[in-house]
Amino acid sequence: MGNHYTAQRFIAAIPGTGGIVSALADRVGCDWHTAKKYICEYSTVGQAWEAERNKVTDKARHNIVKGIQSGDRQLSKWWLQSMDDDFIPKQKTEITGKSGGPLTVEYINSWRHPTTNAASGSADGTEEPG
Repeated sequence: MGNHYTAQRFIAAIPGTGGIVSALADRVGCDWHTAKKYICEYSTVGQAWEAERNKVTDKARHNIVKGIQSGDRQLSKWWLQSMDDDFIPKQKTEITGKSGGPLTVEYINSWRHPTTNAASGSADGTEEPG
């Protein structure tokens, strides 16, 4: 006899999971894909899951603010760089090509065809007639 899951069973299992799908699946006793399906297909489950994720996000923000209030300079700099549009970091890195010109990026995918001669494009390394 198969397992019969209900939206209410998922909702009851959500608190304390941090909004982690695999933690929810473990609590309900199903696989990850089943838990994700219930989150997506049942609005009540999705809302409860989103509320749990928001609680964790709020806690993380609270911890960051507490760190800043306690004088953590690195955390303060990170906050300004991430959250303050008016903050312009003094360190800026610019990458250019030769003599300040445009940067050229060449992508070589030789692992797919290891015997291909990159210069000629032929499989045996010989040049193809043109």
